[in-house]
Amino acid sequence: MGIEIGKTRIGDVVEENARKLADNVALAYYEYDFRKTFAEFDEICSQVAKGLMALGLKKGDHFAMWANNQPEWVYAQFGSAKMGAVMVTVNTNFRAFELEYLLGQSDANTLILTGGVRTPDEYLKVIDQVLPELKECEPGKLRTDKLPHLKNVIYLGEEKIPGVYNWSDLIEMGKTVSDADFQERKDSLEADDVIMMQYTSGTTGYPKGVMLTHSNLLGNAQSMAETMGLTPEDALCIPVPFFHCFGCVIGTMCSTVSGATMVPVTSFDPKTVLTAVEKYKCTALHGVPTMFIAELEEMNNNTYDTSHLRTGVMAGSTCPVEVMRGVIDKMGAGELTIVYGQTEASPGITQTRRDDPMDVRTETVGRALPNVEVKVVDPITNKTLGPDQPGELCSRGYHIMKGYYKMPEKTDEAIDSEGWLHTGDLATVDEKSNYRIVGRLKDLIIRGGENIYPREIEEFLYTHPKVKDIQVVGIPSRKYGEQVAAFIQLKSDAGDTTEDEIREFCKDQISYHKIPRHIFFVKEFPTTASGKIQKYKLREHAVQEVGEK
Repeated sequence: MGIEIGKTRIGDVVEENARKLADNVALAYYEYDFRKTFAEFDEICSQVAKGLMALGLKKGDHFAMWANNQPEWVYAQFGSAKMGAVMVTVNTNFRAFELEYLLGQSDANTLILTGGVRTPDEYLKVIDQVLPELKECEPGKLRTDKLPHLKNVIYLGEEKIPGVYNWSDLIEMGKTVSDADFQERKDSLEADDVIMMQYTSGTTGYPKGVMLTHSNLLGNAQSMAETMGLTPEDALCIPVPFFHCFGCVIGTMCSTVSGATMVPVTSFDPKTVLTAVEKYKCTALHGVPTMFIAELEEMNNNTYDTSHLRTGVMAGSTCPVEVMRGVIDKMGAGELTIVYGQTEASPGITQTRRDDPMDVRTETVGRALPNVEVKVVDPITNKTLGPDQPGELCSRGYHIMKGYYKMPEKTDEAIDSEGWLHTGDLATVDEKSNYRIVGRLKDLIIRGGENIYPREIEEFLYTHPKVKDIQVVGIPSRKYGEQVAAFIQLKSDAGDTTEDEIREFCKDQISYHKIPRHIFFVKEFPTTASGKIQKYKLREHAVQEVGEK
């Protein structure tokens, strides 16, 4: 449908699909062997919306979603959008330290979670650690001093857990909400209301809640869907995680605005992805380069019919030309595109076009999306630069976030007085308006598509009793793009400390992908004359020691 920025709300699109595409398949899962039509999908989302209302969530209230790509995630995303609660997405790799921070900073009053991703009960163990009071209270009546806003925990499973609602309870509670009350709530929503918050790390070491509106998400999804040429005739396989904008905007939202079928994969596995592509005749497939590499390797060992594939998005890190050629030649996705963006931009800023030549699709991140402004500026003077001059990439338009939650100063640092988002990425633009990302102003590490800010790891490891100082850098990795390397200066009375001791300290406290792969113990750091630590020298040393692995 045509999205009218400033007027259309996410629920409007879901309901229009139910009217116009009622019998088309909206959602299909290979793992659960089910399909839901647009009419059925709309009805389930309304049940979830009413359930959240019955739970007491008002317009603008925050709830956190901690689960992998299972059906309830999608229902919660679009159900909450119908009744105005703000979905706070939680990284599935999070552990106790990170979860407690997110729940506290976001003021979430409800947490919806699965039992675990890698093991059936890993999240439940974290909850025992973060919320020991839960076992002693009735569902919906949690009281905890460290998280004063949190009242409800909802479990996506059938097991009965003390103090916790089940998902089925939520649906049942929704039956007490009248259609009139539900309609009144829907009528109160505005397109510029914040409807989703995603946490992105920063150089301060404290993740920031990016506030995104209906208009941010719908407009951006429509632009990217049109660039891919998605229609109701398409089926999009989504193996990238929903907690990222890649999954829940470039994935589920692009499908919804175009009327295409969503085909999520609960947790990435190349066999499952390729089987789903074959079974549902998927015409589009998303992934970071490491996912496509794994899929191509699987196709070397087994036969899959990917002949219907046409397009999709590869994003998250630089696309190697041999991977792009493999996806086009072997998988058949001749119109695969590259998207560049960041969460603060909902997320898309630029995208290659379906008919771009190979060099544009592998050496650039394409042109600005429709109705999006992009420029490259001198980081010092803020003057706009000409072709092939490296500077900071900035963007302006409907897609820019409303701000960071409860962090006005950080918002002002990111978005200038003229509305330009300063991405922190170094880029150039050529005569044909194609952008190239050439570096980073910040020390962002991108490991397998996951953005890792060194300062966040440094802040955590500073809490180790033996650590005096620490510097974290990214070094090249053939498999992941980059790996985390930590240089640690120990306190004088620390005694012997091993790499394993440091990693054990990180376990279950920070996400596994942030735990340093390489650890070096140093007596001092290389510095400039003014005392600033020279991270590039640490990076060079690490590369000399371990090479590219």
